[in-house]
Amino acid sequence: MCPPRSTRVVALRELRSQPEGRERSGSVTDFVGRRRELKELREDIARTGLDTLSGRKAKSPRARVLLVAGRPGSGRTALAEAFVREVGEDYPDGVLRTRLTSPGGQPVTTERAIRNLLEGLGEPTPPGAAEDELSSALRAALAHRKAILLVDDAADPYQVDALLPDTPECLVVITAEGPLTGIPDVRPCTLGGLDTPSGVQMLAQRIGDTRITVDPCAAEALVEECGGQPAALALVGGWLAAHPKAAVSDVAKQLHEMSPGTDGPLGRGFRLVYESLPQPAQRTLRLLPLAPAGIVDSHTASALAGCSVAAAQSTLEDFAGLGLLRHGSDGLFLLPGCLVPLLQALLESKERTAEVQLARARMLERTVRLLHSCRVMAEAEDEGAPGPAGADVREKLDGVPRALRFPDRRAAAKWLDTRLPALSAAATLAVADGGLDTLARRLVAALVRALAEHRGTAAAAPELYGLHRLVLDVAERRSLHREQAAALLNLADLDAETGRTQEALERYRAALDAGRAANDPYATGRAMESVGGAYQELADWHRAADWFGRALSQALARGERADEARLYGRLGNVHTYAGRYGDALRSWRAAAAGYRKLADVPGQAKALSEMARIQEYAGRPEESLHTCREAVELARRAADLRLQAALQVRLADTLDRLGDPAAARLHRSAADRLLGDDPAACEIRSGSD
Repeated sequence: MCPPRSTRVVALRELRSQPEGRERSGSVTDFVGRRRELKELREDIARTGLDTLSGRKAKSPRARVLLVAGRPGSGRTALAEAFVREVGEDYPDGVLRTRLTSPGGQPVTTERAIRNLLEGLGEPTPPGAAEDELSSALRAALAHRKAILLVDDAADPYQVDALLPDTPECLVVITAEGPLTGIPDVRPCTLGGLDTPSGVQMLAQRIGDTRITVDPCAAEALVEECGGQPAALALVGGWLAAHPKAAVSDVAKQLHEMSPGTDGPLGRGFRLVYESLPQPAQRTLRLLPLAPAGIVDSHTASALAGCSVAAAQSTLEDFAGLGLLRHGSDGLFLLPGCLVPLLQALLESKERTAEVQLARARMLERTVRLLHSCRVMAEAEDEGAPGPAGADVREKLDGVPRALRFPDRRAAAKWLDTRLPALSAAATLAVADGGLDTLARRLVAALVRALAEHRGTAAAAPELYGLHRLVLDVAERRSLHREQAAALLNLADLDAETGRTQEALERYRAALDAGRAANDPYATGRAMESVGGAYQELADWHRAADWFGRALSQALARGERADEARLYGRLGNVHTYAGRYGDALRSWRAAAAGYRKLADVPGQAKALSEMARIQEYAGRPEESLHTCREAVELARRAADLRLQAALQVRLADTLDRLGDPAAARLHRSAADRLLGDDPAACEIRSGSD
């Protein structure tokens, strides 16, 4: 008889990964076993909390937190996913997922994790928001929802604390290697190896029933040799599936005769699979830990290994069949975190440092080129568009190798969305590496442009904020003052757009210092103007005028006429807010003269429009009437119907004040004719701006 074996365990087939965010319906898995653990987890949902047992009321309502603890490869994520599917119907607002440790072992920042969850809920994530602000936003978003939060691979309780909802209607399921003692009232469900029947069932799912039925004792012995560890069984089962003539008993014997080493059953199963691979496939596998965020596709593998994309795709499919990779969505493969230490050890022992650096450089270069192709497709609304714009797009597309082209804009946008976690991780790792700063800067710049083209600057702002911070890291490390100034200006602009004016002001000042260090007049002028804009936002009219004046002096010294006209206008605005109408009129008069020299008719018309408004504020209606008529004529020449209409309304208001209601009605009628059915016209019709 075969010896019995009973141990608490998970039996599973490797699950297909789903992206972080809301769970997609209809997910299918071959999960087996773990019935006792699933029952315990379900009972824990209704279990009385410690506060209630001690006779105290909880200080505030909170979500029930369940913990699945186990070593990597024990099936803790699979158990959590199976449990979530079992209880999912009780939580109609769905399942939100986030990982707190990357496959390479690096902790994911709490900020990034919260952003993932907020995006899954469809909630806005302000760029540059602090962790506390994001945590509050997450709790507010979950306050009236009944949802499950699945937090995978938590490293410590501090990561988890900021994610916990303040509502008993939500359920939090965490997976971790050990107990998270910092979270109160959490009783871990600790996993060991699979029991023998479940382990045999898992093998049968991989290799079919025939070989199991022929020699059931050998199958049970193989489960014993694998320690019932799901990850080890997945590897051995994958190897047996790829070698249909191999006997189960021979594999069990081979594993038994291997030296135990320090990696246990998982290490032995991995060695069985790895040593059976051809040399090129072994090298490709060794290089996969370089893939950012453990996300691999055919282009990544092709660049790392230096082979064709088709060969890389075939190799990745073989790896997935052997249990070395997991299938993801949209052609992606995921590297199991439990295998990363084994692969990393092989990488360090068998690959020279120079070769590793070259492989990483090839991967980053390929990523830059794909991002360029992605951006070009975004620019091409219609690849066959007529005229110079279409010709320019076609020329750019012709410069992209066929293997890197996307079929259309939609395909490029989908590629960007699905690869964004890997792209962001690639940028972060490239900057942290320090040895590839030139490539890192190119990669970040390419990613910024692709995001801006596909999503627009406003929608992409949360991602762009992090990327600009990476550029700043490189610039500061290498004393690249011009790049430092540009990054600080970009970050400050995003701060200003989200209402963090004081933070923006500090960054604008730092950008000014960097621009001066780089002797870059554009950066210094832009920084001085932006400092003035920040003070204007803070209603500090005196300082705003001072900084606009400094920027204007530099523009005058360099003969930058367009900047001069714009800055005169900004000075005019500040003087108007401060009630200094004489200074405001002089500034706007200078702006109008500047636009006239530039032959910028719309700019001149708007400057005269502002002059007319200030003359009216200053109690000089006749002058305002004359200036306004001049501005109307310029707006007509510029074919700016909305400006014409606004000026006609201003003329009507002025004529009313001068006691000529008949003429005022004529101008209002003219404004109505100009605006027609414009849905935004009501603001103009309501009166002067």
